Amino acid sequence: MIKLCVNIDHVATLRQARMTIEPDPILAAQEAIIGGADGITLHIREDRRHMQDSDLFRLRECLQVPLNLELAATTEMLELALKARPEMVMVVPEGRNEITTEGGLDIRSDIDGLTAFVDHITAGSMPASAFIDADTEQIDAAKQCGFTVCEIHTGPFAEAVLANNCSLDCEEVLLEIERVQNAVAYVLEQGMQCNAGHGLTHGNVRCIASIQGITELHIGHSIISRSIFAGIQQSVSEMKTIIQEVQHA
Repeated sequence: MIKLCVNIDHVATLRQARMTIEPDPILAAQEAIIGGADGITLHIREDRRHMQDSDLFRLRECLQVPLNLELAATTEMLELALKARPEMVMVVPEGRNEITTEGGLDIRSDIDGLTAFVDHITAGSMPASAFIDADTEQIDAAKQCGFTVCEIHTGPFAEAVLANNCSLDCEEVLLEIERVQNAVAYVLEQGMQCNAGHGLTHGNVRCIASIQGITELHIGHSIISRSIFAGIQQSVSEMKTIIQEVQHA
C-alpha cells in the first residue's frame, strides 16, 4: 500500500507572512497524523522562507511517524541533517527566486559533489533520496552517487492536467503518466525505492497512485489548501481514502 507523507511547509509559509507563532506547523503535523498521514515532510530552505530550524527539532521531539527532510546539498544543510537525523534526507534543487521547486535535481552535472554529500548522509545511517525528473539518465546518476531512493517529480504531469482543463485522459496528460510509469519501473530495476510527488492534488492523485511500485507519495499544497475549508484531519483523510481506493481497485 502506498504511504502518504504530508508536507507541512505551507503552514509555516502562512506563519512567516506575519512573523508570528501561528499557525504552528508542529500542530499541523499532529493533525495530519490523526487524519492518517504515514509520514511528515518538510523543506528547510537556505533562506528559511517558511520552515525554521527550530521547527525541525521540535518535530524530532514529538513525531511518532517517519520524518522526511528536504534540503539542498550544501555544507550547512548537511550539518543540519546530521544533527537532526530524520528518517530520510531528500536532496532537492533550490533557487532563491523560485516560488516552489521548479524541477528535478540535475545529478549528472555534479556527480562528485553529490556523491560526497550522499556518503556523509549514509555514514550517518540515514537513507538518501534524490528528487529527480522522470529521466533514466538522472536515475542512473542517482544510483552512481549512492542514493537508495528516487522521488519522481510529478510536476510536469500536474501542469499538463491544469493546461488541459483538469482532464485526466487527454493525450498530453496520458503521455506524462506514461513517463512517470516508465521512470518508476526503471528505478525499481536499479534496485532503489521509488517515491513520487509535486503538484499532486485531490483531483489528480489517482493517476499516480495507480502506478505499481511507488512506495510513498509526498503531498503538501493541495492538502493544506483543502484544510482551510475542511480542516487538516479531514483533508488528509480524504487524500488517504482516494489513494487506498485506487490500490484496492
